[in-house]
Amino acid sequence: MRLSRSLSITSLSGLPLWEEESLDVQDLLLFEVSWEVTNKVGGIYTVIQTKAKITVDEWGENYIMMGPYYEHNFKTQVEKCEPPNQAIKAAMDSLINNGCQLTDQLQDKPNVIAHFHEWQAGTGLVLSRSRKIPLATVFTTHATLLGRYLCAGNADFYNNLDKFNIDQEAGERQIYHRYCLERAAVHCAHVFTTVSQITAVEANHMLHRQPDVVTPNGLNIRKFSAMHEFQNLHSMNKAKIQEFVRGHFYGHLDFNLEKTLFFFIAGRYEFSNKGADLFLESLSRLNYLLRVQKSDVTVVVFFIMPAKTNNFNVESLKGQAVRKQLWDTAQSVKEKFGKRLYESLLRGEIPDMSKILDRDDFTIMKRAIYATQRHSFPPVTTHNMLDDSTDPILSNIRRIGLFNGRNDRVKIVFHPEFLSSTSPLLPMDYEEFVRGCHLGVFPSYYEPWGYTPGECTVMGIPSVTTNLSGFGCFMEEHVSDPSEYGIYIVDRRFRSADESCNQLTQFMFSFCQQSRRQRIIQRNRTERLSDLLDWRYLGRFYMHARHLALSRSFPGKFKMDHLNLAPVSLSHSLRCTLMHSHFPRSLTMRT
Repeated sequence: MRLSRSLSITSLSGLPLWEEESLDVQDLLLFEVSWEVTNKVGGIYTVIQTKAKITVDEWGENYIMMGPYYEHNFKTQVEKCEPPNQAIKAAMDSLINNGCQLTDQLQDKPNVIAHFHEWQAGTGLVLSRSRKIPLATVFTTHATLLGRYLCAGNADFYNNLDKFNIDQEAGERQIYHRYCLERAAVHCAHVFTTVSQITAVEANHMLHRQPDVVTPNGLNIRKFSAMHEFQNLHSMNKAKIQEFVRGHFYGHLDFNLEKTLFFFIAGRYEFSNKGADLFLESLSRLNYLLRVQKSDVTVVVFFIMPAKTNNFNVESLKGQAVRKQLWDTAQSVKEKFGKRLYESLLRGEIPDMSKILDRDDFTIMKRAIYATQRHSFPPVTTHNMLDDSTDPILSNIRRIGLFNGRNDRVKIVFHPEFLSSTSPLLPMDYEEFVRGCHLGVFPSYYEPWGYTPGECTVMGIPSVTTNLSGFGCFMEEHVSDPSEYGIYIVDRRFRSADESCNQLTQFMFSFCQQSRRQRIIQRNRTERLSDLLDWRYLGRFYMHARHLALSRSFPGKFKMDHLNLAPVSLSHSLRCTLMHSHFPRSLTMRT
């Protein structure tokens, strides 16, 4: 069943402008408060930073971000400067010296909006309301605190939303004080928002308040915009990944790299929540299909999920060293070959190919070939894992038997560390890596929004998501046939876990059967969806939330036409869908 359309978004033709939502920001101050203002971890940092660039264009010096001081990030990512607004400077000086309300320093009494993100920032909101500070407040939860904990503990979450004893569950997980702070912030805020309709249902049960507005997460499209270059960027970065594969699979490189596809999953290491369990089982089935069909396509799958490690493993480092040594040898022999060929042609002779290389050259090449011999399988992980025996990904790899054997058409590389251009193994930033891959796979069970498939989309890379993620629901709602645009949505809402696994397997198998030309056409279509995720459009949801907060905090000064762009409410059909449908928590694994 489709979700009701939120607000007035239409389709690919673009989103209508809401001119009547514009605010005179000259007489307003907007504070955005978050723990992740400078803490580069997770999706909330992406929300804050990408949206900030658009907000600054609109609000200028009247927009202030607030967050804790992280020394490392300030040294590397933030430029220190003096506040341009004298009232803000005076307030900051007073805070540094004594501690005071910000609003005490505002002589001209402009109207203040304070937007708080997540429970960590909730203290400021609760205290502001309890002390009757004259400001309009907005609180956004990107995922409920208890929802995260319940799903991390493999609870059958969606089937029991109306059955959980909230206070008891929070107490048993020793987060009761944080849960109370989050709930207090939600109920104190003039306007409460969340990032997707499926999270709005969750918040309604976990926090006992229905969100006033759903504020989908966008991206700064200009950052990723490559116009017609994104296909070239894909080729360039794919070549870098191919170089890594040449080293990692040395001695077993009996597959054609030109017919090799790169899939990946990335994010926090939440094995079940992120759908890694479903993904691994689907890869086992995909491997079987490709072998039965005698396909010449090979799939190399990357798991980019940070875990506890103590260093790179020796085999992975050795692989890259062997590759580099082979390259140097080939370059050396090529140089000698080219020089002798050149001299022979200058003499007007057709060279004798059997004599153009001497015995030393053949000896060097034989030694290089001998160095590539390997008597073990290429490693499935690039690092030494601290909990190798109990690690969920490695345990399931052992269960399904995907050990990068010669007969396997699906190869696995678990990279338990965030990507970096300074890495000695895979020297690529995340954006470069994504552009070089063919398909991102994110079959999440719990994903309030899901930035990873969104980032794939704006870079023209097809992706797999689910109808239990905010991004998947958003695309299902606003694109008539998402798969035609390279957005494959696995049904984890109405199908059993085994059926969902088969559907994901079929998506990947069909993708493997595409020709190179078909993949190029699909990437073009995927990139066309970028405008749907642009903050220039989705930022208006935040503008509406702020306007609504002003109208509730200062009703004499700000009024809204409630018939136009009314606060978002969840449709009866969506509530019924979530309350009366069975959501399989996890796959019953084969023995």
